[in-house]
Amino acid sequence: QVQLVESGGGLVQPGGSLRLSCAASGSIFSAYVMAWYRQAPGKQRELVAGIAGGGNTNYADSVKGRFTISRDNAKNTVYLQMNSLKSEDTAVYYCRAVLPPGTRAYWGQGTQVTISS
Repeated sequence: QVQLVESGGGLVQPGGSLRLSCAASGSIFSAYVMAWYRQAPGKQRELVAGIAGGGNTNYADSVKGRFTISRDNAKNTVYLQMNSLKSEDTAVYYCRAVLPPGTRAYWGQGTQVTISS
C-alpha cells in the first residue's frame, strides 16, 4: 500500500507559477513510475506529465515547455513546476504511482489549482 499526499495548489493569476508536491509513503518510492494527472469539471482525467525512476519524462502537448516534472527519491517526493499558467490549466491535480508492470497503482486525493484574474 502506498499513500500519496498532494500539496501546493491554490489560486494563481494567468501567467503565474505554482509548484505542486506529492509526498509518498508506505513502500519503496524509487520503484514506482510517478505521474501527475488533472481533471477539469465535465472533462475526463488526463495525463499531464510522467517520470520514471531513472529520470525519463513525458508531457502532454498542452503543457510542454511550461511544466516540469521532477522527483527526489531521497525525499520520496515528486514535483510539478507549472509556469506561464493559463485559465485552461484550472483543474484538480492528482498524483499517481504505478509499480511496473502496472499491477499496482495508487491515486492521491487531489489538489485544486485555479487560474483566474
